[in-house]
Amino acid sequence: MLSISINPFADFREECKSILREAVSNHERARSLGSSWIKSSLKRLEPPPNPQFGELTSSFCFEASRKLGIKPIELAAEIVERINLSSSKLVDEVKAEGGGYINFYVNLPNLASLAINSARHLDLEFGRVKAEKAERIIVEHTSVNPIHPLHIGHARNSVLGDTIARILEARGHKVSRHYYIDDVGRQSAIVAYGYKLLRRPKPEGKPDHFIGAIYSLTSCLLEIKRLKGEIETIKWTCEREKLAQLQRSLDEWVSVAAELKERYPELFGKLLDAIEKVEDPEEEVNRLIRSYEAGDEEAKILIREVCQICLEGFRQTLKRASITFDSWDWESSLLWSGEVSGCVRKLEETPYVSREGEVLEFNAEKVARDLNLKRSLGLREEYEVPSLTLTRANGTTLYTTRDIAYSIWKFRSADRVINVVGMEQRLAQLQLKLALYALGYMKEAKNLVHFAYNMVRLPGYRMSGRRGRYITFDGVMDEAVRRAYDEVSKRSPQLDEDFKRRISEFVGIGAVKYALLSTDPVKPVTFTWDRILDFERNTAPYLQYSHARACSILRKVSWEVDDVEADYSLLRKPAEKSLILLLAKFPDVLIEAAESLKPNVVAEFAYSLADRFNAFYAALPVLKAEPPELRSGRIALVDAVRIVLRNSLRIMGIEAPERM
Repeated sequence: MLSISINPFADFREECKSILREAVSNHERARSLGSSWIKSSLKRLEPPPNPQFGELTSSFCFEASRKLGIKPIELAAEIVERINLSSSKLVDEVKAEGGGYINFYVNLPNLASLAINSARHLDLEFGRVKAEKAERIIVEHTSVNPIHPLHIGHARNSVLGDTIARILEARGHKVSRHYYIDDVGRQSAIVAYGYKLLRRPKPEGKPDHFIGAIYSLTSCLLEIKRLKGEIETIKWTCEREKLAQLQRSLDEWVSVAAELKERYPELFGKLLDAIEKVEDPEEEVNRLIRSYEAGDEEAKILIREVCQICLEGFRQTLKRASITFDSWDWESSLLWSGEVSGCVRKLEETPYVSREGEVLEFNAEKVARDLNLKRSLGLREEYEVPSLTLTRANGTTLYTTRDIAYSIWKFRSADRVINVVGMEQRLAQLQLKLALYALGYMKEAKNLVHFAYNMVRLPGYRMSGRRGRYITFDGVMDEAVRRAYDEVSKRSPQLDEDFKRRISEFVGIGAVKYALLSTDPVKPVTFTWDRILDFERNTAPYLQYSHARACSILRKVSWEVDDVEADYSLLRKPAEKSLILLLAKFPDVLIEAAESLKPNVVAEFAYSLADRFNAFYAALPVLKAEPPELRSGRIALVDAVRIVLRNSLRIMGIEAPERM
């Protein structure tokens, strides 16, 4: 039996490279190309477009033949003639094919032995290939303003960020998950103001939903009062077009108010009465913003109190989805500690900041040009980066200004920082990176990564936090669990009621997470129920059901059968070969996911494995296979599939059930 390997397919690939290097070195004309060029060219081994041409292929001969003045197929044939496979364990055959490709064919029995035994021996650790150099990495994700519940769009951020952290941990990096609490600015002040007018009520129901109601009500009533004031001011003027526009806006907000009143009648009445008694609530909100940023004790207590209530609701939601954080970082703390003002002062000392009236502007374009950064940042030379306003006329800072100070703070304990932020924030993230360059944080700027993702689309629905219209993460999980319960009850009516409900919980939540994760992050997710809870297609329930099926097969195995030594040379069917190759490639998949930050490739791999496993199970007997050595080989194969499916699901933060 071959030894255990942390990466079986990589072993095959290295064996192919070694064989090819030796053959090229024995070819006099090819050797004349120089060792450095040969070494660089031989690094590239790719899967052939058609599996009938082996498992790996080299196009070395196409480029080399041009330099040597020989046909590619002739050079390939000459090199293949010099290949010696006598000591090879994983390479079965090498052929010159396709006009000049050198194709490598795997020794399937030996790869099966290596992959299956490695998976079974390493178990939970299989797939976790440690990076050569472990980094300290901060993954900042979710970071939703504490003003209303997490909605389904935020959930994609949470799921992607959590999975990225899990993948990087699997590579051996020291990962810290951070949540940036955006408690500075108008939105936090609005909800705190409404909370104060209501005399700081205790939350009714889930805390973040309660705070969300206060935010929607306060925003709506403030907007109505503001619009009425503007209309009153200009109604006797000749500005008919502006008056009509204001009236349309007012009518829309009055309609929103009617919706909110129906949903929250008691809170609506109390808040309306309180706001009507205030002469200028807008100025009070603005005063609260300034006071909080200045560190006024009363403002600090009020806004932090509201934020903590909402954050407790966030923690409950995220815990249910198995998402946790190592650090909760307050934006306001950076202000009060002087980190932000110090950062602004240092920027003012650079040639990239100018004062325009009372406003400070950062010339991001000048930084990009002076330091010749356009190409490295993936920007066209003709693109002009817009300037960034650092401070307003009243002296208060903007979000991105504070984020510069936060980034510097994060790098004090990290080698790399990954910000999981929506694609719509690309400009802000670019300006942030350029500010770091301007301040001399060259290494940090290079290691600041914006992991951009696209939105979640809800057919026929438009969300708005100010209007109190959103599909909450809680609500989506509740509905998914309910639908999963109906499906589990239909498929397995004999199961105990409590067990059915436990299964439904992790099947439903897993379905939501997988739906948000499995699509390429740069593409939008269209969220529909028939898409996420299908037990027969590319969904989490399909993967979970496949894992449970593997567990069910293994529960039926007797010790006597399992004790018969497997003969992996009998695993020759196409369905068996495809499974063996996938098992062997699992560590490579996790490496790719970590190095390219593509969590969806884990989902794609898991689906391929589940799909091929189900095809294998439908086509070939396992427990009744003969002879016994074949039966033991298929049982071991099923066990390895179980392990890799479970490990894949866990990387995605999804439960792998043993029964469904």
